Amino acid sequence: MRTEIDRKTVQVKTGKMKVSPNKDNVSILAKEAKSENEKFVKQLKKKPPKNLDEIVHELHEEAFDNFDCLNCANCCSSISPMITDKDVERLTKPLKLKPSQVIEQYMHLDEDHDYVFNQAPCPFLMADNYCAVYEYRPKACREYPHTDRRRFSQLLSLTLKNCEVCPIVFMIVEGLKDKLS
Repeated sequence: MRTEIDRKTVQVKTGKMKVSPNKDNVSILAKEAKSENEKFVKQLKKKPPKNLDEIVHELHEEAFDNFDCLNCANCCSSISPMITDKDVERLTKPLKLKPSQVIEQYMHLDEDHDYVFNQAPCPFLMADNYCAVYEYRPKACREYPHTDRRRFSQLLSLTLKNCEVCPIVFMIVEGLKDKLS
């Protein structure tokens, strides 16, 4: 699979047909590309190019220019962020609850002993895909999909997982394969 990036859309070639990744097909596209992506990520981990961050940030900007997260919200609908103590403190303000009440009502400890939301979709995701606590949202939500951070090579395993959830991450990985293969 390869990506063609232009100003209107990002499409993935699957055989002769072109498909634009979206919330409905991204997990299928990611599964089809999984072995290829795992091999690619393994190579990147061994020897990341010096300009990897620059390339990823360029692809990040292009992808966000062409994709509206409010039309998707797949991240908010299907996965929970890891929630820190600072996140809990921040959430007390809009919810007008004590930290212990925020945890009790909205969170549980996962298998890694991190706080996550009790449910998916996120309890703060509204019908229009806006976030009811946007200004106070957890740090992991603020930084998602983590494709504009420095030292991207340290996030490759997470990026591989996020390919199954986020059309933007999928597009960025496809763009990376094109630019670096």
